[in-house]
Formats: sequence, structure tokens, C-alpha cells
Amino acid sequence: MSEPVIAQKAPFPVEVAEGKDYYWCSCGGSSKQPFCDGSHKDTGFTPTKYTAEKTGTVYFCGCRHSAKSPLCDGAHQKL
Repeated sequence: MSEPVIAQKAPFPVEVAEGKDYYWCSCGGSSKQPFCDGSHKDTGFTPTKYTAEKTGTVYFCGCRHSAKSPLCDGAHQKL
């Protein structure tokens, strides 16, 4: 797999806790979107670690084309 799977053409809003680590699925194949479930095995992709700076809602990229991954930058609007 050379291109990630587009899980959805919208961000995933997630409530995060300050200081907690989250592992975003970079391949798009996880059944636990937007987080990694190990589906990337043998694909060349690895999960991206995100540490929450503060408690609140963040928007994880669903299309896998964000320049600010793992967070959404609106790239899905151009797909």
C-alpha cells in the first residue's frame, strides 16, 4: 500500500485529555478510526503519536491528506 485509505472526507472530533497520548491511524485501514488498531502491518505505514496539549475537542484527519496530520487542516475539501 503506497497511498493511505481515505477513511472519511471529514475530520473525526475527539475529546482528548491533557497529557494523554493518542495513536492516529496513518494508513486509514483501522476499524477503530481515527486511532490505530494494527491494520498497518506490512504496509509501510506507522501510527502517528499525538500528545494532547490540553483537555478538549480536537479534530483528527479522516482523509489522510492533511499537511498538519494527525490533525485536520481542511484538505478533505479538495478531494
